[in-house]
Amino acid sequence: MAIVLGPHQYGKAETRLVRIVRDDARHEITDLNVTTAMRGNFDAAYLEGDQSAVLPTDTQKNSAYVWARTHPVDPIEEYGLSLARHFVDDVEPIDAARIEIEKFDWTRVAVDGVEHDHTWVRSGQEIRTAAITVGSDGAHVIQGLKDLVILKSTGSAFKDFLTDEFTTLAPTDDRVMATSLVAKWRVSGEVDGVDWNAMYAGVRSIMIERFANLHSLALQQTLWHMGRAALEAYPQIAEIRLVAPNKHHFLVDFARFGTRNDGEVFHADDRPYGLIEASAIREGAPAAGDAWRFSAGLA
Repeated sequence: MAIVLGPHQYGKAETRLVRIVRDDARHEITDLNVTTAMRGNFDAAYLEGDQSAVLPTDTQKNSAYVWARTHPVDPIEEYGLSLARHFVDDVEPIDAARIEIEKFDWTRVAVDGVEHDHTWVRSGQEIRTAAITVGSDGAHVIQGLKDLVILKSTGSAFKDFLTDEFTTLAPTDDRVMATSLVAKWRVSGEVDGVDWNAMYAGVRSIMIERFANLHSLALQQTLWHMGRAALEAYPQIAEIRLVAPNKHHFLVDFARFGTRNDGEVFHADDRPYGLIEASAIREGAPAAGDAWRFSAGLA
């Protein structure tokens, strides 16, 4: 039985770069974590150790730094598209390139009520993400966010679920529902000229609104409505994927203290936790190709 080399790729993970714009006295900061991955005819490197077609990962790191100096880094999607196209267009052995970006927010410090020109504090309720793939099937952009911690103190139930002899969970009509949301949405078709910052802010706002206003019978239901609302608002989005760990909040039993606890004091358990995943897909949208599969790890 023959053994052959399977799918492979290589790149530079988590290049941390901070871009300071110093065009005038008021500076601007963009803080990024950039991962690159390349695909092409690199079989000889794996089979024979022949590196003649391999662009070093150190070079990929340096390219990310230089691109941050010579190209705008805001929005991060435009930066990623430009860097990926450089690898594919300018480095002959590379057939496809993937750029994954995390953006960390900073807030300008105020001194005596006036914003300071060159001092910030780290901020942000979540980490903005982007994954850009450029290959033979065109360009794909996956916007997203992670670590968006969101909680509602009522408006959520969980009851009428399947039970067996091991079930101990009590049904409830009123519970705290909380999660640390991961969401990624793929833009299909033409990716040039998209207002990425506006789309990110809009999708984020829509999902939060649906989480808040939907009377939830299950976290599964909430995720579906959040994803569907995003696709309804933005025709460019082909699909969205959501991952939500259930950050459980259990009512503390005050009976032993001789008093009541009417939904006021909870203990928050970080593990084990339910992990709920959902996706919403626009029928007839262009296929994803490598957009989801081509990532920093072989998936």
